[in-house]
Amino acid sequence: MKLIVGLLAMTMLFITNSIKAQNQTITATVVNVSSDFGKVGFALYNKENFRMKPIQASASKIIEGKSVVVFENVEAGEYAIICYHDKNNNDKMDFQSNRMPLEDYGASNNNMSFGPPRFDDAKFKLDDKNVTLEIRF
Repeated sequence: MKLIVGLLAMTMLFITNSIKAQNQTITATVVNVSSDFGKVGFALYNKENFRMKPIQASASKIIEGKSVVVFENVEAGEYAIICYHDKNNNDKMDFQSNRMPLEDYGASNNNMSFGPPRFDDAKFKLDDKNVTLEIRF
């Protein structure tokens, strides 16, 4: 009987820890949006899908120059976030004819060199704790 109770307790602990590890959240905040017009679009990527179809995507309104989004139920791993200020609410990033962006953008880790964001510059780890990021355009 003690063996059965012990096995049940160990099984419940394992299941609880497994569920917890798969249900983390990533909170991303853009802190320097130039105006409260429009919205900020956020996209969550891993290395395999970076700058293609995101794992999760969301848009958030802007209040006093800040925009916040929460990605929920994210498994442990390495991720990157790209975001942009959709000033005209057309749900896409606008570019000039020479492919220079017309709207502000940023990425996790705030490493913005010339050209589009790179995964290795923007990546961060999600382990068994929630992650909070501050992104600047």
